Amino acid sequence: MPEIHPHPACRVRPAALSDDAALGELDRATWSTLHAVTPRPQPPHPPFFDDRHGPEDFLVAEARDGADEPRPAGYIRVVPPTPLACNSHVRQIQGLAVAGWARGRGIARALLRAACATARDDGANRITLRVLGHNTPARALYESEGFTVEGVLPGEFFLDGRYVDDVLMGRSLAP
Repeated sequence: MPEIHPHPACRVRPAALSDDAALGELDRATWSTLHAVTPRPQPPHPPFFDDRHGPEDFLVAEARDGADEPRPAGYIRVVPPTPLACNSHVRQIQGLAVAGWARGRGIARALLRAACATARDDGANRITLRVLGHNTPARALYESEGFTVEGVLPGEFFLDGRYVDDVLMGRSLAP
């Protein structure tokens, strides 16, 4: 599969159906109320890909964990936010995860940049996302990549005994 965006720590490529088990495991291993509003996944675990989340919606970062062969180190999901033609110029990030062993290597940034490049190549001129207000590391990453806060839904979620804001961020994809 072709590489989407060159990066020294990883190779970013489109997801394949064969990534299902590895991405499902990564998704469960990275679950946290820092970014997830859904309950912690419990066995039996459904497939990662389903009717609403196909491989075509994801980019995968592969990296080496020690001397091993490269393996999925993270993923990002980028989709049109609605099926409306009047909204077809926008893409939305609806999930980003990086394995614990791969953190601190720039993999989330590589995935984010690849998502923007892919969206631009698909004809989008704008990209958006939602991030929980208390997810300071993610917000800092997004801001460093040109995303700005465009709205806040105060107290939108109740997680771990407290209300958490839902922060809407976006940026232009114009060169």
